[in-house]
Amino acid sequence: MSEGVEWALHGVLNLAWIGLDRPVTAARLAAYHELPAPYFNKQLQALARAGIVTSTSGPRGGFRLARPLTQITLMDVVTAIEGPEEAFRCAEIRQQGPGAGSPSSDQKPCAFAHAMARAELAWRRELARQTLDDVREQAERQAPGAPERIRRWFLNG
Repeated sequence: MSEGVEWALHGVLNLAWIGLDRPVTAARLAAYHELPAPYFNKQLQALARAGIVTSTSGPRGGFRLARPLTQITLMDVVTAIEGPEEAFRCAEIRQQGPGAGSPSSDQKPCAFAHAMARAELAWRRELARQTLDDVREQAERQAPGAPERIRRWFLNG
């Protein structure tokens, strides 16, 4: 999974904590974590295409949440950034080399592909079960002052 997923998750949570009625620029959101703004902007654009954030162009433009954190799952963000493709793609390498064409491997799907598909399904289900609001609650328990500190940083900058 790319770093873009982590950046997107933090960006969405920061937008929730900022709680401003006005949009926040990609450059400002990126600056908070000292990230490259052009690359972070690509993550935000992917989130906008997925309907997680909205984007407003112009001098007073930027990003804001499109829906509450209770309606955004971890899987929504992962899919927005990484796409819907499966993480493991079986290339059927068992069909290469000395074992190629053996009757035992030609008949059934690859056992590794089957095992990886089961694991990925479990992973995707768990990510779809957790909302960003669940994560927000945990983050606020771990760092109770974070929302106010982040809000102040964005308001004072």
